[in-house]
Amino acid sequence: MKNNLIFIGNKFLHNTSLQYYIIREVKKHISEIDSILFYKENDNSLFLNLETQLNDKANLFIATTKQNFSTIGKLLCTVTGDNQVLQGSTLIPRKSKKFEDGSYLIEHKNSFINVFHIDEMQKIPPLFLNENKATKVQIFQENETTLHALLTPLAQTYEIAFEMVTIVEEWIEVIFTQKKHGNLEKFLLALEKLLPNKLIQTDNVVSFMIQRLSSLNKKITFAESCTGGLLTYYFTKENGASTILDGSLITYSNDLKETWIAVEQKALEAFGAVSVEVVRQMSEGALNVSHADFAISISGIAGDGGGSAEKPVGTVFIGVRNKQNHIEKRFLFKGDRNYVQEQSVLMALKMVLLLDKKTFFEKI
Repeated sequence: MKNNLIFIGNKFLHNTSLQYYIIREVKKHISEIDSILFYKENDNSLFLNLETQLNDKANLFIATTKQNFSTIGKLLCTVTGDNQVLQGSTLIPRKSKKFEDGSYLIEHKNSFINVFHIDEMQKIPPLFLNENKATKVQIFQENETTLHALLTPLAQTYEIAFEMVTIVEEWIEVIFTQKKHGNLEKFLLALEKLLPNKLIQTDNVVSFMIQRLSSLNKKITFAESCTGGLLTYYFTKENGASTILDGSLITYSNDLKETWIAVEQKALEAFGAVSVEVVRQMSEGALNVSHADFAISISGIAGDGGGSAEKPVGTVFIGVRNKQNHIEKRFLFKGDRNYVQEQSVLMALKMVLLLDKKTFFEKI
């Protein structure tokens, strides 16, 4: 069954931070959001579209404002043949299966509808719509064609459905769901034997890295240039980041590359800030100044301008390092400035995972 999210109110379209907060919270309750729809408060098509979605057997999360909460309840009662009753100081549909202040759950034709209200700078109320989540696995050092050929016979044996999405080159997220008579647990055990040291069972790689490094009492640090702190944000937005990250350095200028992390001036002059030599020294300097166990460095030309024939826009060098080994690579990413930055961060995560498979892939 599909899971759709409906926003009713102009503020949700324009206030993207509020919108993303709601999406994150909804995703904690379901595997995927199949569609996201936006409606103005006075949109005349809302009634017909709600009826259509319920006839299509879709579960719905409906986010609205406190001001329109009762109005949406009345509209749903018209669609479902119900009426509203007073609970506390709020009108909600009489057939509500669960309710708390600001949120209720109703069932109609085997579909569930969770309506809730939220406004700016408020915490989302409890959500009641839950489903058995699909299992997500991150697989590395494979491409989609090869991986599909490997997974298909195993999935058929254990009656498992799967779909794949490439995050960056040779990092594929696979979503597994169990069919009626499937055995997901045995399938995952067989998958680990099929792809040793290539998979991590998680839907959040950074959260996994935080947990793994924390359990091993290890720390990580970063020296960022073109990503401007985005890599650091990937970690600090997750719970527990403080246990493995004391800090990082955004060395955007050459002067700070020299003074903060000891990049040699002669390397900057001879090779330029966007080079293998400089990211090597950036990761080394970050490791030395932080006393961490792992370091990642990124320097590149995110765009939209600033490129050259030798180093076009999208050229990014990434260095990863632990106390024993280091790797530096050059990439040419496509897209606008923000997408180049995102790809740089994701590729850096992949590189540090593969740098030390014992830390990140072996069970502890």
